[in-house]
Amino acid sequence: MAQFVDWDLAAATAGALGKTGPAVSYEEATDVVADLRRLTEEAAGHVADYTGLRAQVEHPPVRVVDRRDWAASNIAGLREVITPLVNRLTGDKPPNPITDAIGSRVTGVQAGTVLAYMSGRVLGQYEVFSKEPGELLLVAPNIVEVERKLGADPHDFRLWVALHEVTHRTQFTAVPWMRGHFLGEVQSFVDASQAGGDNIVDRLRRGVGALAEAVRDPESRTSVLDLVQTPAQKAVLDRLTALMTLLEGHAEFVMDGVGPTVIPTVEQIRARFNRRRESGNPLEKAVRRILGIEVKMRQYAEGRKFVHGVVERVGMDGFNKIFSSPLTLPRLDEIGDPDAWVARVHGPAITGA
Repeated sequence: MAQFVDWDLAAATAGALGKTGPAVSYEEATDVVADLRRLTEEAAGHVADYTGLRAQVEHPPVRVVDRRDWAASNIAGLREVITPLVNRLTGDKPPNPITDAIGSRVTGVQAGTVLAYMSGRVLGQYEVFSKEPGELLLVAPNIVEVERKLGADPHDFRLWVALHEVTHRTQFTAVPWMRGHFLGEVQSFVDASQAGGDNIVDRLRRGVGALAEAVRDPESRTSVLDLVQTPAQKAVLDRLTALMTLLEGHAEFVMDGVGPTVIPTVEQIRARFNRRRESGNPLEKAVRRILGIEVKMRQYAEGRKFVHGVVERVGMDGFNKIFSSPLTLPRLDEIGDPDAWVARVHGPAITGA
């Protein structure tokens, strides 16, 4: 079987290139970890009460990690999912040991470069690839670094972050089919790639290379969307975009809904954090574009507006029908039209049609 990525080299590269965290003493670091664990449990209660969603499956406790551990966890997850997909795509292809070894090492360095960059930016993540039902990660050095840059109250900022990330955990544990559906859509994308008759492995390598090049060269103009070349792929990407916009918007809606009742400085934090999202040096802006982070930033706003619109029309219980099955998830064209989703799922009488 051809090896797509030298995962061990990717991990070593991410560890070597990753930024060091903010200066903290051992006692401070211990306090931060304990605080984040405690605030995650507090956030879980707030999220459950606000949304009416409660976990239906057992899940592991939150993992408070450093940047190297975050990168290692994501490499483990990607390895778990990507390796079988690539093996399926290349199963009938005669191996070329020299070419495959060179290609996998180049891609390993490129993937490690991207993960090293991201490891210094991500505050938290619900990682769904490596195990079921997934695992909540909070990146302690990044949270401390950002709260210091924003001049935010540490307790308030940490709880605010926890509300967002716990909402993501709730989405996957209160809706047990969500993880399988998401992974199934990834598989559908691969199937659509095969149908196009192109060498998806080569295009995936070019995509990883584009991401790494953006980290090294802010003037790079290549986009990961170059991987999408067939109508079937576009259809899958539209479904994934709608799903991710919903999940991100829901998390933003919940953190903003709960925040004012439990976080005294939430308005100040939101205003300063939004300015941070919108700003950035040329490198950061280039990487945002290539990695799709600019799209993700729009998803926060568009998704929050969609969730607000639906809740305004049918209440939280009515909104939660969105999690009944994959068929009740919003379509991409409904994200900007809450009335269309309400009419399709609840019936036209609800919208006055």
